[in-house]
Amino acid sequence: MTTNGDLNNTIAMRASEPIVIDKAFAFRSLFVTEDEDNAAVRKAYRPFVLNDDIASSDWISQLELAKVTELSHNAAQQTGTRLRVLVLFGSLRTRSYSRLLAYEISRILFRLGVDVRVYDPRDLPMKDDRQHDHPKVQELRNLSRWSDGHFWISPEQHGTLTAVFKNQVDWIPLSTGSVRPTQGRTLGMAMVSGGSQSFNTVNSLRILGRWMRMFAIPNQSSIPMAYKQFPEVDGPEGGSRLIEGVNRDRVVDCVEEFVKYSLLIRDNFDLFNDRFSERPKMVPSEADREDLSKGVNGVDLKRL
Repeated sequence: MTTNGDLNNTIAMRASEPIVIDKAFAFRSLFVTEDEDNAAVRKAYRPFVLNDDIASSDWISQLELAKVTELSHNAAQQTGTRLRVLVLFGSLRTRSYSRLLAYEISRILFRLGVDVRVYDPRDLPMKDDRQHDHPKVQELRNLSRWSDGHFWISPEQHGTLTAVFKNQVDWIPLSTGSVRPTQGRTLGMAMVSGGSQSFNTVNSLRILGRWMRMFAIPNQSSIPMAYKQFPEVDGPEGGSRLIEGVNRDRVVDCVEEFVKYSLLIRDNFDLFNDRFSERPKMVPSEADREDLSKGVNGVDLKRL
């Protein structure tokens, strides 16, 4: 007994069973090898890939991710396809911390067997009503349609996301004819900032994702004083790697959770995209009305 009672209301918590871990998957990598990969895709969309010597011994290879690796492996075996994720970042700076974080997130996803593609926002025109056929616009829209989920990483500037990032999302419409480029996709979110801890940008990304009809995962990551978190250009493990600490652990949490949600929702993509307001209207027949009056399984609802 405590004099303050159960402040956290633990008595109301739902009981949960411990997750059973298959140790065979604990440090296993499901990444696409160079021989398996499409050379053009690898060159255009996988700038995060490290050489085999680094990738086999860096901090990401040493993460214990048994359960999510097992889930990803089993899903690929059952469906014959890898989870497909588009990664967007929001800075054009030569040393862009949102890009560096996007690469680290992509490496974790890649290890988990995800087909990861990072879009480069350079040369994407500002949103207008004339350049829908611009190659960079078409590239972005095609990648969004291809994807099962997105992971968004933006710097914080003036207390919110950057124009570079918002411009990318603005070029992805809610609908293109009968095609919904983002509806039903999952969304992971992370941000970097130059100052102290802030969640303004990830909260803005969450609102933006909701308007794009995406399933934003509950978790999110914020990296404060990013210039201290990626300290060395020519450092170990390929340089410009996220340093060890609670911020890095939180990033791993977010990626792990994102993959779990994405696998679950991908299996029910059509179900989650079915909406009453968008279905063809059906008018009940006389027989339907009679059945309705009898209720379910012949139970007469009028007597209840």
